[in-house]
Amino acid sequence: MSTKVTYHTWDDNEVKRVERELKDYFSVIKWAYQTYGEDVVYACSFGAEGVVLVDLIHRVKKDANITFLDTGLHFKETYELIEQMREKYPSLRIELKEPNLTLDEQKDKHGEELWKTNPNLCCQIRKIEPLTEALSGVTAWISGLRREQSPTRSHVNYINKDEKFKSIKICPLIHWTWEDVWNYIKLNQLPYNELHDRNYPSIGCYPCTFEVKGNENLRAGRWANSTKTECGLHQN
Repeated sequence: MSTKVTYHTWDDNEVKRVERELKDYFSVIKWAYQTYGEDVVYACSFGAEGVVLVDLIHRVKKDANITFLDTGLHFKETYELIEQMREKYPSLRIELKEPNLTLDEQKDKHGEELWKTNPNLCCQIRKIEPLTEALSGVTAWISGLRREQSPTRSHVNYINKDEKFKSIKICPLIHWTWEDVWNYIKLNQLPYNELHDRNYPSIGCYPCTFEVKGNENLRAGRWANSTKTECGLHQN
């Protein structure tokens, strides 16, 4: 159970063996910290899945490293939630990782509202490059991906070889449903982003996140009226 899988030592058979021994989400989290210790970081968006994982991780490692990609374009409600989580879990090391370019510098270099003219480049500058830096000193990272979220996430495993970041991506909640997430939040009385109560199931940057209507997919409000469906963090 303590096999330390790395990007460079990845072995499909060994990973499958380890996954067979991981019975559920909590065993995955315990394995992650028993195996990697300080060599793993949780990249948290502080959505509904995020607050669940923060609570679960805190039960295993009180001083875990949590990284939030602070694009400078998040809703005020998201920043307010982060402060609530810091108060609730003061021992966790929550870092707000900013891009190398400020919004003004990005405007000067690439023009106004890059998220409209070239959303992929905007995500590259404000999310992918900062996460690349955050993961440069660690072997593994934890993500709140769930298979139910979208077709592009339906084949995610507990342990994944991340080609983009040359890392190991650990996803404890792959089998959770949206109902499971909210049952856990309510049962444990966790704080959450109040935008969820206003039909924002998936919350990113405010220029690219919209209200979901009717029976639309949970991620339908992300980059609405666009062919873009992912920021690129989870695309190898």
